[in-house]
Amino acid sequence: MKFGKVDNPELVDFTLPPDHFETKRVFNNCTVNGKINLYIGCAKWSKTELKDFYPKGTKDELPYYSTQFNAIELNASFYRIFPPEQFKLWKEKTTKGFKFFPKLVQNISHFKRLSEDAQPYLDQFLASVIQLEEKLGMCFLQMPHNFAPKSIDRLEPFLQKFPEDIPIAIEFRHKGWFEDPKVFTALCDILEAFKVTLIMTDSPGRRDVLSMRLTTNTAFIRFNSVNTEQDKVRLDQWMYKFETWQKQGLQNIYLFIHQKINEDHPLLAAYVINQANKKLGTQLSVPTMLT
Repeated sequence: MKFGKVDNPELVDFTLPPDHFETKRVFNNCTVNGKINLYIGCAKWSKTELKDFYPKGTKDELPYYSTQFNAIELNASFYRIFPPEQFKLWKEKTTKGFKFFPKLVQNISHFKRLSEDAQPYLDQFLASVIQLEEKLGMCFLQMPHNFAPKSIDRLEPFLQKFPEDIPIAIEFRHKGWFEDPKVFTALCDILEAFKVTLIMTDSPGRRDVLSMRLTTNTAFIRFNSVNTEQDKVRLDQWMYKFETWQKQGLQNIYLFIHQKINEDHPLLAAYVINQANKKLGTQLSVPTMLT
């Protein structure tokens, strides 16, 4: 994910914003049981992207990947709609408990921009992803950077057509959604009404789109690294945030690592798993290639 890439990350203030005041209200409707469902992974699983991660001789990467991580952010589904048979095959190749988080195809978000003309593409997309069955984690929309608040009227009609039994999250990249409190409130009201998760995008050059505002009991983070030791410091901040939210009722954490040096993806993901096992009480396995 090149979104928000910077040349001098050492000049960026990576301090996470304080919790939005409405986040506490969202937690007031949550049941506090102390348990967290943590799903963490990379954005891609191919050997060309995750160099030195796979044992020599690995011919089919996905089955092995699913023994090392419990989730994948499926970015491939953004570029084209894969047939139902492909999703069914991916499901069968992965281990028990593994989850896919497919990105909705760009025809819906970027070309048709949630208009009524997007419906045929949505129908095709859903017909394919439901083949994942219990391995479907959460679908997500990545809206283009020029999808501005003037288009807010498109959100509710689109979400009305989205199946209630398929969880969805949305990432917004236009600063206008975040800089005007009234606009942001109107946006979050819609998301809450339809039980849609607002994605938190932690990217170096776009601190203006990062808000600690939860709209559901799920924290979905797309983490864009800078490939320096700063990344671990940043992830430590998130771990502290997760600890705080866990005590208030957070149920799910979905965190996916994006890097320009892709072979380091698993290293940071493994770091998060280790920290979470210590601080959140999770019991995820650390990838064997990294122990």
